[in-house]
Amino acid sequence: MQKVLPIKFMALLRRSLLFCLLANALLAVVARAQTAEPVMVAIAYPATSEETIPRASLRAIFGMRLQNWPTDTLVRVFVLRDDAPEHATFSKTVLQVFPQQLRMAWDRQVFSGQGRYPEQVASTQEMLSRVASTPGAIGYVKASEVNPNVRVLKIR
Repeated sequence: MQKVLPIKFMALLRRSLLFCLLANALLAVVARAQTAEPVMVAIAYPATSEETIPRASLRAIFGMRLQNWPTDTLVRVFVLRDDAPEHATFSKTVLQVFPQQLRMAWDRQVFSGQGRYPEQVASTQEMLSRVASTPGAIGYVKASEVNPNVRVLKIR
C-alpha cells in the first residue's frame, strides 16, 4: 500500500509536467503569431473594373512599367515612404521584391526620362483617402485597415 502512493504521485507529477510543457509551447506559438508581419493588401479606386490582378502585373504597376489599366485608364500609384515598415512588408510579401529594387527601378526610369516616381503619401490614412478619391489609383495598406471606400485586389 505504501508503494502505491508514490507511484500515483509520480504519475500525477509527470502529467503536470507534460501539461506545463504543452501550455508553454502553445503560448510561444501564439506570441510568435502576434509578432509576425502584418498581412498587406493591394487596394484600388472603388470604381476600378479589376477585381483580381496577376502578381506580375502588380509588380509592373508598382515598378512604374505598366502605366494603364486594361480599360486604358491611367494608373496612379501611391506608396508610403521607403523607410515605412508597411512599404517593406508589402514589397517583400506581396510584390516579392526588396524595397531597394523598387527604388532602383524608379530611379532608373526617372533618370532615363522614360518614367516618373509614384506619388508618396505620409500615412495609411492618407493612402486610403487618396486611393478612394483618385480614378485609376492603386496603393496598399494592412488588411486590418481596409475600409469600404476602396477595392481590395485579389492577387493571382
